[in-house]
Amino acid sequence: MHPEQHPPRLRERSRGLPAPTRHGRLKPRRARVGIFKLLGASLAVLLVSGAGVAAYAVVDTVSSIKPGIHLLSAPGQPARPIPNVGAVDGAVNLLLTGTDTRTGQGGKFNNAADQAASSGAGNNDVTMVLHISKDHKHATVISIPRDLMTAIPACPDGKGGSSYAQSSAMFNTTLSTGGLSCVVLTAEQLTGLSIPYAAEISFDGVIGMSNAVGGVPVCLATPLTDPYVGLNLPAGQQTLVGANALAFVRSRHGVGDGSDLGRISNQQLFLSALLRKVTSAGVLSNPVTLYTLAHAAVTNMVLSDTLTQPTTLVGIALALKNVSLSNIVFLQYPTGTDPTDPNRVVASSEAVTLLKGALANDQPIQLSGKLGVAAVPAPGTAPAPTPAPSSTPAAAAPSTATATPTPGPTSVALPSNVTGQTADQQTCTKGN
Repeated sequence: MHPEQHPPRLRERSRGLPAPTRHGRLKPRRARVGIFKLLGASLAVLLVSGAGVAAYAVVDTVSSIKPGIHLLSAPGQPARPIPNVGAVDGAVNLLLTGTDTRTGQGGKFNNAADQAASSGAGNNDVTMVLHISKDHKHATVISIPRDLMTAIPACPDGKGGSSYAQSSAMFNTTLSTGGLSCVVLTAEQLTGLSIPYAAEISFDGVIGMSNAVGGVPVCLATPLTDPYVGLNLPAGQQTLVGANALAFVRSRHGVGDGSDLGRISNQQLFLSALLRKVTSAGVLSNPVTLYTLAHAAVTNMVLSDTLTQPTTLVGIALALKNVSLSNIVFLQYPTGTDPTDPNRVVASSEAVTLLKGALANDQPIQLSGKLGVAAVPAPGTAPAPTPAPSSTPAAAAPSTATATPTPGPTSVALPSNVTGQTADQQTCTKGN
């Protein structure tokens, strides 16, 4: 086929150029979200251990925590309260974002163009919001697409001024527009949550975390090749460490439909596998491994000042302690194709209303069983469960939690256009 007969995405790839689709102009970045469970669990174990290595680990890890960023309120709004140290009673909302900046990241890129792609603050090309329920029985991890066209509020600059509010702009511009506070303010609009905890993570964080656990086992349904990030893996079970782990979670051209949505699907698979590995007995019972995890995380993250106290991190870990993997849901923020630009996405209003209602009412999320665009069920696994008939839409849910201790909150079934998986669900990545 002549190159000009290819669809836009394939034409760009045939020319050796980045595709200007919803996977857009910037290269993939990195995964992060299970990180906070890992970090908090690590510090929790270290703090209660009497071993000499654990004592050293606590001191060294705490001393590695960088000064925190104070999250600012929107202009004209009251200042954000700073939570009490270690106070994680009730629901917990935390944002984790990854910048695409190459500044200070050394030679971790496949070519000169990749190295020069972004500098300075960069763009928030990976953003996830973690919501832990008030009863600490279930958790939801929401991936917000980088190419989502959405309203961005006026974001304070910390010097008495602010950026201009925008009625529609790409979500991944919020970090370069107004820093971590701007990412949080926009994510709060999208989810309806108040988010007091936030952090940025670097490329090095993924490498360090994968190395600390001795590699992350993932399943590839087909070979996976992505020259943009230097990835060339055969089909089958693979254990990803170091640069391969980073390339895997950065890849978008090599997975699913070649879009950023495919990359989100890939990251959900990776994080689910990472959580299963970390919660296995061999990892959680080893204080040296846990120290390595904690150190890899804090030395490669910039935290909000609400997270710089180790006891707060421990408190968040304890909030997650009793959440089973089957009750941790990874989902992509509900979107559809932008009618004005097929290379962008916009919020799917009906599904977003259901999601916001479930989060506001602290109700468990049930997915329809539709996996992300780069995922297929692992061989021999049972089909994904369908929502129970008793599930109710958020619009019909009570506006406040009931005072009676039983029964538990009714789960909310999201429509089939919302993709994702639970942390215990074993899936395989398919290449494109």
